[in-house]
Amino acid sequence: YPTHGAGSFCSAGTGGQLTTTLGRERRKNSLFTAASEDLFVRTFLAGLGTYPPYFLRLRTVNQRGARLYGVNPAALALLSVDEVRRHQAAGAIVIDVRPFVDFASGHIPAALSIALRPAFASWLGWIIQADRPLVFVRAPDQDGHDLVQQCLKIGYENLVGELAGGMSAWKEAGLPVTTIAIRQVNEEPQGTPLDVRQASEWAGGHIPGAQHMELGSVMAAAGAIPAGPLTIYCGHGERAMTAASLLEGQGRQSLAVLDGGFDAWRRAKRPIAAG
Repeated sequence: YPTHGAGSFCSAGTGGQLTTTLGRERRKNSLFTAASEDLFVRTFLAGLGTYPPYFLRLRTVNQRGARLYGVNPAALALLSVDEVRRHQAAGAIVIDVRPFVDFASGHIPAALSIALRPAFASWLGWIIQADRPLVFVRAPDQDGHDLVQQCLKIGYENLVGELAGGMSAWKEAGLPVTTIAIRQVNEEPQGTPLDVRQASEWAGGHIPGAQHMELGSVMAAAGAIPAGPLTIYCGHGERAMTAASLLEGQGRQSLAVLDGGFDAWRRAKRPIAAG
């Protein structure tokens, strides 16, 4: 298995700078001024951020020998609404891979939002244990082959299937759905802004008054998140919706996600706090 999918968890942060030059790096970058190899290594490793726990698991798996899936792994099994409900009741995790705005407008209660995109595998492997049975909900225009490939490339093999007919089938069965509010950048945040980006992104600027907790830490440290309404944001919206769905599963209410995330906030020239 590759040690990871898309993402930049293996690189050091930029210290909040958007641009640089070779001359500036030669003068200011502490790595260039390290007096010894040992100091260079210590300084470089200190600049690395957090990374998904499956990185270490796959090292062991690869040493043992990974399975061969062939060029075209089997497609996901199609599950009826009743089958999805039975699997969920038995402990399967329902992962909704639709765009985050679609998830916000209505999703299966207790489902987890991880939008299908190049970074899907990284976040799946960060927040879900590899042995958990997985049931998927996707939109008709999303690539089921890509979804399976991304799961398998990080060794996630317990793929129970997907909801046949997607959310339309669920709604047609008259079953309940849950929604999460979407806030626009021209609106004031609801309650406390919660920034779930990586620490290096936070250091480059954030919404004034925001609390910071990386998405990978949300489940383990949810008790440290302030009580009351939250407006959750990331760079664009996908990670924020994942965090919102995790917190919703823990019983939190009054959750909102900032549409377009901090990138949209910056483009709208809203106030930004530094550091």
